[in-house]
Amino acid sequence: MTENERVKEVRKTLNLTLEKFGERIGVTRGSMSNIENGNRSLTEQMTKSICREFGVDYMWLTTGEGEMFVETDDDFFERIDRIMAGENETRKNMIKMLLYASDDDIKAFDRLVDYYISLREEK
Repeated sequence: MTENERVKEVRKTLNLTLEKFGERIGVTRGSMSNIENGNRSLTEQMTKSICREFGVDYMWLTTGEGEMFVETDDDFFERIDRIMAGENETRKNMIKMLLYASDDDIKAFDRLVDYYISLREEK
């Protein structure tokens, strides 16, 4: 999927017209149509505007990697609240451990996470 196609996917997911989507990032309906149809490329400014205005992940929009939308702090805190109120002691203990971990511990944990991700990508 191209960057232009991802822009269209964002717009359709948000159920916005070309005009309404364009208004929010400061471009015309015609410009949006040209972008979605691949007749015009996104500028860096438009890319950043789309990400900021609609909560779109920059890496996803530019490369297709990751998730379409960035998780907000409110979404994140809500998930943590659900974990802490739940019965999964392992998840609770992991969150507590990270709160009190030293910088060296966080670096080591980060290396483990990177290793885990690389193993999953190999499969």
